[in-house]
Amino acid sequence: MELSVPSVAVVILCWRGKTHLQQFLPSVVQHTPHYAQIIVVDNASDDGTAEFIRKTYPQLTFLQLSHNHGYAGGYNEVIKQLSQDIIVLLNQDVEVTAHWLEPILKIFAEQPKVGAVQPRIRSYTQKEYFEYAGAAGGWIDCFGYTFCRGRLFDVLEKDQNQYAVPTEIFWASGACMAVRRHLYVSLGGLDPYFFAHMEEIDLCWRLKNQGHQVWYCPDSVVYHVGGSALPQGHPLKTYLNYRNNLLMLAKNLPLRQACWIIPARMALDGISAIRSVLRGYPRDVLAIVRAHGHFLYRWPTLKATGPRRNFFSHTAVYAGSLVWSFFILKKKYFSQLRPSCSTSNSTASS
Repeated sequence: MELSVPSVAVVILCWRGKTHLQQFLPSVVQHTPHYAQIIVVDNASDDGTAEFIRKTYPQLTFLQLSHNHGYAGGYNEVIKQLSQDIIVLLNQDVEVTAHWLEPILKIFAEQPKVGAVQPRIRSYTQKEYFEYAGAAGGWIDCFGYTFCRGRLFDVLEKDQNQYAVPTEIFWASGACMAVRRHLYVSLGGLDPYFFAHMEEIDLCWRLKNQGHQVWYCPDSVVYHVGGSALPQGHPLKTYLNYRNNLLMLAKNLPLRQACWIIPARMALDGISAIRSVLRGYPRDVLAIVRAHGHFLYRWPTLKATGPRRNFFSHTAVYAGSLVWSFFILKKKYFSQLRPSCSTSNSTASS
């Protein structure tokens, strides 16, 4: 049966992204099918991005925001104005490959419960390896630590086609995530309070709490640089990651599970702060303390954003502790975690 082609918008939100757009936008223009609208959105940059796009790519839709809304707010501002069935959130530092979009749309067409999809994300600088932010699909452990098939903490796997089957995951990477627009809008989009980091995981969790699925599409391959806005190890990145992870847990966990998972997670964060000192990163400690303080101030004001399903009933939740498995048991690869997974993955029908 021939699948109908949905209306699609590929939205590239950039901030001070002129250099990246010069390098990566040509691949998007070349390999994106004609029926998909490419929209470049500038988050109030001051590096000449607007002039570059208007002069070099007059055929593309270009929108310039009045101020920097962050990753979450920037996408929300634009997507609420669109009407396409499928929206692709694409980072400014992503190179796409031939036929990258079609397999993603095929999953949406064949799997009506799917709300979001991510491709296979490899490293742009080491193209045989998976990339940190997404790899072969996102998982989460029992304390809310997020990781990927193909990446545990900072250990990246070489892509040897070990993740070659379309499958359900817990979260899709914001580096390249396709989502059904009506679901995005009905859920209120990305949480603008997060500003940056973890907001796509929060959105995916809310999708799953509503009964929708998030999938990984191995037949779509993209290459991501990563860290173009905030590099790994930057104190602001540390602050946002720790704060937003706790906010995400408080927003999505049922109360009974939140009462033990969040305190345990905060204790593990404390151990992480001690480790930062030992590694010579004292600024990370201050960032973690700030993140916890901000979270504790904010937590009482959080309101339910929808149903909260039993955390361990979701697919792609690791029932064990990733910290224990990685640092104590020395399990460095996703395949070593599989026996302890709480749920088995769903796979696409052939």
